[in-house]
Amino acid sequence: MTSDPSPTSTGNRHDHVFLGKDHDRNARRTWLVIGITTTMMIVEIVAGNVFGSMALTADGWHMSTHAAALLVAALAYAFARKHSRNSRFTFGTGKIGDLAAFASAVLLALIALIIGWESFLRFSSPVSIDFREATFVAVVGLAVNLLCAWLLRDNHSHHHSHAKHHHSHDSHHGHHHAHDHDVRDQNLRAAYLHVLADALTSVLAIVALLVGSLYGWLWLDPAIGIVGALVIARWSWGLIKEAGGVLLDYVPADEDLPTEIREIIEKDGNEITDLHVWRLGPGHHGAIVSVLADEPRPPSYYRRELMAIHDLSHVTVEVEPRAA
Repeated sequence: MTSDPSPTSTGNRHDHVFLGKDHDRNARRTWLVIGITTTMMIVEIVAGNVFGSMALTADGWHMSTHAAALLVAALAYAFARKHSRNSRFTFGTGKIGDLAAFASAVLLALIALIIGWESFLRFSSPVSIDFREATFVAVVGLAVNLLCAWLLRDNHSHHHSHAKHHHSHDSHHGHHHAHDHDVRDQNLRAAYLHVLADALTSVLAIVALLVGSLYGWLWLDPAIGIVGALVIARWSWGLIKEAGGVLLDYVPADEDLPTEIREIIEKDGNEITDLHVWRLGPGHHGAIVSVLADEPRPPSYYRRELMAIHDLSHVTVEVEPRAA
């Protein structure tokens, strides 16, 4: 049996930097959003205490929970960049963002639970609402959140964006596999969902306040609060599943990378006896391929064949001759 890991320009040394291509841009935008959110949070808390407004004070402290989640995302970007070449991270730090996203998703679930519980308590103990003041706070909060959501938007939100990449490829294939497999940055998505959750609560609050001010329906505010909590909980669960799946090296059902690898290797009558594929970071995947061949070739030959899949960033090939 012969085996050989993927080559690099330095021979037997391997570059294990598997950060997303927009890693630094996303980190800068996250810090910018933290600055905006923290400023708004301080203004609301100070103004609430100065003017004796519980609505302003409560919204300010509510924003602090999302600022904390955004800080987790920003620190994850910094940690991943700082340790990207640390050899103790044997497959790089590309998954740090997924770990942060998982933590943020859990925090988002807790926020949904708190909003739901507080809304439930309002049914049994309704409180008087200063509709004009509360509506103003909600509108300002919505404007800030929409700005932050725009800054954190991800242009690579699909698993298979057909980017026009061209990669040299010295094999007998006549085509290139130019799919981007799972390039989404889960850490950025977690930050985006926190901002979006805050925007959703602002929208729902505005609706409840406007209708409540017209008809005096105090019960509408907690009712819509529960609806918002359920929506946020659903977003949280989706992020927990996706980020958790990456951490556990789960290959989604719609990921066709294993199929592409089999098509390339088995086209000449070879057989893949063992195949492991996992995500190393946004847009980066690793693979271990065991090949059974009638006429074994050097592992470097099969690696060159797999270069057709441009986001397959780290490959180890094992080759064994088929028994006579």
